[in-house]
Amino acid sequence: MNLANIKILHIDSNHPLLWEQLQQAGFHNEADFTSSKQEVEAKIENYHGIVIRSRFKIDKTFLDKATNLQFIARVGAGLESIDCDYATAKGIHLIAAPEGNANAVGEHAIGMLLSLFNNLNKANNEVKSGQWKREANRGHELEGKTIGIIGYGNMGKSFAKKLRGFDVTVLCHDILPNMGNENATQVALSELQERADVLSLHTPWTPETDKMINSDFINKFKKPFWLINTARGNSVVTEDLVQALKSGKILGAGLDVLEYEKLSFETLFEGEKPAAFEYLLQAENVLLTPHIAGWTFESHQKLAQTIVDKICKIYQ
Repeated sequence: MNLANIKILHIDSNHPLLWEQLQQAGFHNEADFTSSKQEVEAKIENYHGIVIRSRFKIDKTFLDKATNLQFIARVGAGLESIDCDYATAKGIHLIAAPEGNANAVGEHAIGMLLSLFNNLNKANNEVKSGQWKREANRGHELEGKTIGIIGYGNMGKSFAKKLRGFDVTVLCHDILPNMGNENATQVALSELQERADVLSLHTPWTPETDKMINSDFINKFKKPFWLINTARGNSVVTEDLVQALKSGKILGAGLDVLEYEKLSFETLFEGEKPAAFEYLLQAENVLLTPHIAGWTFESHQKLAQTIVDKICKIYQ
């Protein structure tokens, strides 16, 4: 096959190796980082592949106009910005790269957990403002705790592997059977809620995980617990999280993702902030980062390399 006849449209910027290696392999690359969705739709019939991050949704309208599309490659872990069922029905290959930033997400989750347990960010801010509060910043140790992981794919497995250096019990829950390994024991959700001191989410966004962490879910935990979310913001009902923080049912939260994020993940929202979000901004036991858990210099390169390898494999 003459790969020069395979035209690929890049609608988001990525690590330069992605473009360079596809070009070296023989593909024809074109870039358009500024046109609207409608403008891209008007010309998408001319392309055989499209490389995206999250600039806009690839929906039925878009796919109906993409009459020659052979693959959609998303440089990231999830495919929620794509109508996957419709694309698959049209015979379009769907490519993602959850392997590419799994290590970064696992390390970020560890960092958030240790910071929450030891009040690192709170204590840092106090010392820098001239306060020296030792007793108020007495921490907790991970040793002897039970860590519950929901979603035991690439991200969940990465987090569990990094917990091996701590004397903890690690439980995992997944919709697929037999996902546990040497780093985590798979259990029913009810058992995880019975035993966990920490809950870490590593699930994709699906109808099943949308608003999954609500008051009913939280109250089924036997013990007060810490929450880490490096997955998707829509999985957590922020108002219910705030109520649990106020009551002490949730002892602290590390949130890399928020319910209020736009689809592009690049911005939050415009206008007045919801009261629940204002509480998160002020709470000393809440740690917030701007969707950067998988956003390292190393993962930037790994994600691009994974996408290149998977595109090339289609045409071998």
